[in-house]
Amino acid sequence: MVETLGATAWCAEMLQARSAATAARAQIGAVAALAAAADRSRDLVAVTDDQQRILLTNKSWCRVLGWRVEEGPRPFTETAGGEALRLASSGARDWEAPVTLRRRAAPDPILLPCRGAAVALTRSTSHVVFVCEPTNAMDGERGRGSLHSIRRGSLDVRSVASDGLRRTSLAKLQGLPLEAPITKVITLLSAATEGAPPSTVACIERAVDMLRTSELYSPQMKDEPKLRVEDPIATDLIGALLSQGPTNIISSRRSSNDSTVVRQTNRTNIKHKTSGQLRELLDTALTWDFEIFRLEDMTRGRPLTHLGLTLMGQRFDLCGTLECDERTLANWLTTIETNYRPKNSYHNSTHAADVLQAVAFFLEKERLKCLLEPLEAAAALVAAAAHDVDHPGTSSAFLCNSLDPLAILYNDVSVLESHHAALTFKLTLSDDRVNIFKNLDREMFKTIRHNVIDMILATEMTKHYEHLAKFVNVFYATSGGSKEDGLQADVSKTDEPLSLDTTALSLPENLVLVKRMMIKCADVSNASRPQKFAFEWAKRIADEYFLQTDEEKAKDLPVVMPMFDRATCSIPRSQLGFIDYIIINMMEAWAAFIDMPELVSHARSNHQRWRELDEAGVTTIAEVMRAQRQYALQSTPSNTTTTTQPTAEE
Repeated sequence: MVETLGATAWCAEMLQARSAATAARAQIGAVAALAAAADRSRDLVAVTDDQQRILLTNKSWCRVLGWRVEEGPRPFTETAGGEALRLASSGARDWEAPVTLRRRAAPDPILLPCRGAAVALTRSTSHVVFVCEPTNAMDGERGRGSLHSIRRGSLDVRSVASDGLRRTSLAKLQGLPLEAPITKVITLLSAATEGAPPSTVACIERAVDMLRTSELYSPQMKDEPKLRVEDPIATDLIGALLSQGPTNIISSRRSSNDSTVVRQTNRTNIKHKTSGQLRELLDTALTWDFEIFRLEDMTRGRPLTHLGLTLMGQRFDLCGTLECDERTLANWLTTIETNYRPKNSYHNSTHAADVLQAVAFFLEKERLKCLLEPLEAAAALVAAAAHDVDHPGTSSAFLCNSLDPLAILYNDVSVLESHHAALTFKLTLSDDRVNIFKNLDREMFKTIRHNVIDMILATEMTKHYEHLAKFVNVFYATSGGSKEDGLQADVSKTDEPLSLDTTALSLPENLVLVKRMMIKCADVSNASRPQKFAFEWAKRIADEYFLQTDEEKAKDLPVVMPMFDRATCSIPRSQLGFIDYIIINMMEAWAAFIDMPELVSHARSNHQRWRELDEAGVTTIAEVMRAQRQYALQSTPSNTTTTTQPTAEE
């Protein structure tokens, strides 16, 4: 301080010192008031320094843990542990987590919900405040503003002012006759924590946290050393496939009697011009080894219209169910097929025809015949035919990364599937000459529309494990356990037989899972087809993925599937990963449901062949096709001849 003899300067210094002393006394008074409030709180309060030494505690802390007020600072770790301590050490500013506290008078520690806040007098944290809510058993009273579960405590500075209003609102909510099943489950689990050992309480708390999320069935890749180290291609493939950059009327079912009340319509029989050999081929449309690529050649790239008229128009009498004439059905099929992009090597109308054929084959199985009404079967066939209409040949993740107009329109959520479903109805309703639904009443149209949309959306690969887990958990149990512990993780890793829960079949909401599973299996059925078909489909999908990777590199976009670089990709390894982690589990569950063991046998046979090619060092598409030609020659009798197939117009 610079010495001065001026009276004015001395007066100013004295006034400044007095003001500082007054402010200090006010701060001390405020701290004392806060300490008094903390002492009168039922919550356990502790304050530590930046070295995690306990400096201050309130009376509840001392009473519950057996401390004495006169005891000096001690390490917080001697008394507490758990997630709360970890968060405090990490430098988090505001958090909620369970904390384990050790009591002097009891051998077992207690697990309490804890809220913490870091206080910084400078740039770094100087103190941490811990507020722990005691359980009802400790003080014999229910927590203020609490429901029958571990909730936020009473000492919350941000909510003190609105505490009375919150309690009134909670009381009103408790009085309503509404309670979701998940709320009941959480309430039961929370009640089970009373008096339970700390380890059990911790597990229950973690389970409750998981139940509170909105994605109960959404998958997370397991951190398995086998998958991470030995099979990086499979890891990348599955990760890429699962990435994603109105009122439900699905359960409304009309009886078969209702669906047969048909208005008088002009049914026109359309005799499509086909060659004799094409008719012979279409006669085999309900066999699992149906020659889909032969149909593609004979129809000059228009297999969907021909196969659709055979299956939808003749075999399943879609015109009778939808009350439309065959000319309208033919126009609809032609319109849908025209809007598939022939430049795509995989997602074209041949793939649509293949999925339609698979769905039709599944619908012929006795279990599905008994379960599904004609209107539901019609919806499944329509969804199969249109499920990839106007597919651009790139994934949803690519569209999101490139800010494609479709990604903008659908907010990066289920981009392609939403587009397929929306375009299906836009095309259908745009012209009465193609509107196969125009004669349905309002309720029937709403029902079939919702079914078609739901099944198309079910083909989204990001929801694969969610749909599979729901299907298995509802319909199956192993012979030695319940549905919950039977097949949830991996149906391929158990030798126990699949046991179908037939009681679940009577619930309409469970039939939704059946229809989703049906179109999902049809969509990727190529891996469960006979080998010559499976390998051709593998070539086509690889070609399409290669083009996407090329475009991503050219446009400097994130590469969604780096394993599909035409210079480095191993086709056998990518297919092995796809069959291992996507196909086998799903096909085993579906094959057991509809009694179709060849689904699994073909998948395993294809897996074995891909394994042989991988071990032989085969990697590229050209090498795969060359190896398969040699394999076919070895398996074909020498006197076998090939004939040229005429086209549909010949």
